[in-house]
Amino acid sequence: AFKAAVLIQRWYRRYVARLEMRRRCTWRIFQSIEYACEQDQIKLHNFFSYLMDHFTPSSSKERDFISRMFISGESFKEAELEKYCDYESMEVPDSYTGPRLSFPLLPDHATALLEAFKQKQQLHARYVLNLLHETRKHLKQLPNISHVSTCYSEEVTVCGDLHGQLDDLFLIFYKNGLPSPSKSYVFNGDFVDRGKQSLEILIVLFTFLLIYPKEVHLNRGNHEDHMVNLRYGFTKEVMQKYKVHGKKILKMIQNVFCWLPLATLIDQKVLIIHGGISDTTDLDMLEKIQRNKFISVLRGKKRKESNRNVEIQEINGENKVEADPARNKAALSLCPQPRPTEAPSMANKLEFSRWVRQTVQEQIEWCRRLVDISESEEEELTYSSVVSLTDLDGPCWTRQEEWKQILDILWSDPMPQEGCRVNTVRGGGCYFGPDVTGKILEKYNLQFLIRSHECKQEGYEFCHNRKVLTIFSASNYYEIGSNRGAYVKLGPDLVPHFVQYQANKTAHNLTMTQRQGFPVALISRVEESAFRALREKLFAHTSALISTFKAYDKDNTGRITLSNWATAVESVLHLGLPWRMLRPQLVRSTADGMLEYKSWLDDLAMEQRSQEHIQSSLLEVIYRNRSNLETIFRIIDRDHSGLISFEEFHQTWKLFSSHMNIELTDDGINDLVRSIDFNKDGNIDFNEFLEAFRLVKQSQ
Repeated sequence: AFKAAVLIQRWYRRYVARLEMRRRCTWRIFQSIEYACEQDQIKLHNFFSYLMDHFTPSSSKERDFISRMFISGESFKEAELEKYCDYESMEVPDSYTGPRLSFPLLPDHATALLEAFKQKQQLHARYVLNLLHETRKHLKQLPNISHVSTCYSEEVTVCGDLHGQLDDLFLIFYKNGLPSPSKSYVFNGDFVDRGKQSLEILIVLFTFLLIYPKEVHLNRGNHEDHMVNLRYGFTKEVMQKYKVHGKKILKMIQNVFCWLPLATLIDQKVLIIHGGISDTTDLDMLEKIQRNKFISVLRGKKRKESNRNVEIQEINGENKVEADPARNKAALSLCPQPRPTEAPSMANKLEFSRWVRQTVQEQIEWCRRLVDISESEEEELTYSSVVSLTDLDGPCWTRQEEWKQILDILWSDPMPQEGCRVNTVRGGGCYFGPDVTGKILEKYNLQFLIRSHECKQEGYEFCHNRKVLTIFSASNYYEIGSNRGAYVKLGPDLVPHFVQYQANKTAHNLTMTQRQGFPVALISRVEESAFRALREKLFAHTSALISTFKAYDKDNTGRITLSNWATAVESVLHLGLPWRMLRPQLVRSTADGMLEYKSWLDDLAMEQRSQEHIQSSLLEVIYRNRSNLETIFRIIDRDHSGLISFEEFHQTWKLFSSHMNIELTDDGINDLVRSIDFNKDGNIDFNEFLEAFRLVKQSQ
């Protein structure tokens, strides 16, 4: 009996170990593919930024058009944005049965919205724009770093990424309660993209933010960025739900996103940021950055840098002359810095207060003239502008330094090794080690750091000796059953208490069938999904794989060793996966340890062709480039109409042709665009765009 017990125990341990290994491999596949996609997005954006930086427009009209196309959101000044998104002129028909909002908002409005969204109802565009307008007004008055105290509420609840999964938000509110004066929430960015109900999540969060401005706090995430939204679905979602007013809603959302605070501090001891930190993270600089200038964090701000340099030099009292000394001298002579009058005695408080107001107002007017802001474009004074103006004698940073600060806190990830290095896996931000964490915590007298940005199987994870906590609130992120969601509650003692959940009923039922370990049925389902995605990735690189396999097949036998297969696949895909462990799921076992790679690739092609009836070589190219093609299409489609106009195509082709040194007349471009417009409706839709790509590839 004793021997039998030991045998069963040994068998069970091996079984659990194998399950755990399968679970980890599945997780690595999902994460590697996700990060490779993010890297592609940043590379694509860098390519367009390079084109913009090296393109010389032939006219001011051409310059303005291309600027509006690729710098969406920045071309609207305050008054223009208000006029463009005029919600008051919209009429709500009597037939509308959804929730109605009136401002200031009350708790009943939030309850009505939650019930309406549970019933799959849609909020009228007038109310959406009105809500965005009020949210923007509120956010403009907030500091870059929000401060929360546990003295005024029993506890603070911190939620991580939601990514458009409204069911997770409903479950959080069901388990933890709605925001209220006694229940504070911090939502740590990435509210949108990937999921199908991103807009509803924004509406709910913004509603509670306006009802309980002291209890609800929102941080910006790396997906609160219109360039990221073009690729990951939020832009498409808004345009599908609001076909008439979608462009106005998107424009307002872009502007709201750039006003979201960058971080939150709880009791001056716990720092909450979306991504992470770097060895150059400076909270003092973050507090003073004009965050609204960074509409897309993916793009470093190079334009107007000369204006910024002039401003810095004048503030510091320097007279460094750049490319055009005469021009700089003239510009500075037109707007000389006002010399403040002598300060009155502090004894007369009323007189001293008037002197301060007058001096600050003079400095504001001088700065406006310096950066060429006319009085007609005057904006209300915001928190960040007050900070920057009251610190004129302090250090001045370049726009690139400010951009780097924001990029790091939104895109960075922790690593177990010491030091700080570039995050080549995501393509943005950095990897920071426990030594970097320790220095930042010591410098600012913090206890620990809470961040999100990474999906974790249990919904949360500690690292760096429990000094960094990752919290992720979107359950079933990759696939049903792939991960739990979680949120963390902090009381006055700042000891974290976690609540885990899975919003999907199917996953919940499967989990309950087996208390110990990870259920077999669930692992199999998630594993199957991961390997399906991996096979698609392999198929998309068929041509490159064949070339690499042939390099190992010196005798042209059509066969390579399984070890060479693993090495070749990694050299092509660069996913960092344990290919030797994954081999049994991807390659049929062979007696002699050799693989007939052509038949293996044919099997991959057959699997994909069963879903898409297209020639194999063309399908490979489309699989490999579809995400990039779709993103390029949305970038060119400046008005998000789902169609590329002839003018949009014309100007974009000028960018490409200048980069590739191809001379093409305007008539030649017109002939090209007409040939792509297969149905002759005067626009190019996405199917026509893909078809043109397919035909060009076929002709090659």
